Amino acid sequence: MSSCAHNHSVAPRRVLLFAVCLTLTFAAVEFFGGRLAGSLALVADAGHMLTDSMALALAALAAWIARRPPSKRRTWGYGRAEVLAALINGTAMLVLVGLIAWQALSRFKNPRPVSGGMVLAVAVAGLAINLLVFRLLSRAGDNLNVRGALLHVLGDLLGSVAVIISAVVILWTGWTHIDPILSLVICALMLVAAVRLLAEGAHVVLNGVPPGLNVEDVRRTLLGIPEVLDVHDLHLWQITSGRSALSAHVMVDDPARWFGLLEEISRALLERHGIDHITLQPESTGAEECLRLARACS
Repeated sequence: MSSCAHNHSVAPRRVLLFAVCLTLTFAAVEFFGGRLAGSLALVADAGHMLTDSMALALAALAAWIARRPPSKRRTWGYGRAEVLAALINGTAMLVLVGLIAWQALSRFKNPRPVSGGMVLAVAVAGLAINLLVFRLLSRAGDNLNVRGALLHVLGDLLGSVAVIISAVVILWTGWTHIDPILSLVICALMLVAAVRLLAEGAHVVLNGVPPGLNVEDVRRTLLGIPEVLDVHDLHLWQITSGRSALSAHVMVDDPARWFGLLEEISRALLERHGIDHITLQPESTGAEECLRLARACS
């Protein structure tokens, strides 16, 4: 989903593409390093970085699609492409969690030797890569798409720390059960991130009230305008990240003043709540006048 300004969609796309290259390359390094070292935790972190690469690639694609203008079939444009990407990312993480957890549980029954030195070297390098990607993404804008990618990378950061702890314990004590234990820790981190990402995406799809907005606060703003007598059928939803919409029926004192009142309402909603797209239907005790004005505003 793009923000209102053009430059806010270009910057995230370029950063996301660069992050894809970094994470995909190091995912391969971690995977082969984990296989050579016999570390499931390192392989799990490689799998997590692979889903990060997929997430970032989808996010970059969504950022590009979101820039396309509205069409006759897509009158709202393509901003919600980022929501689709977020839902795909969250689902992929859930599948990976199941696979890693199953492998970790089997390791308790059949423990394998782990090369702690190799695991530690690869994990430290992975931590550095994840820190770099996280810093780049944190400066790339604030929308659901970028936040979804940040959640993936944040999980990878914590996963790298877990693998480093696993390597240190193995080097000091030789206790290899720490490897599947911390693999399950990585699974837990991924599970939390996936559930949060899916919940945010579902909230947008279900036209939930945008974060930071409260229906009653908005209603009070409308009723605080002297010529507004009542408000009903009030709806708030999120078009794209950073862009909220409102529709409502507004009962007014003097229908002849509607056009000037509409400008005052629009200004109040934008300044106090950041709502930049409103659809209002005026109502009054004079039904014919109300109908005429509603048609004129449509």
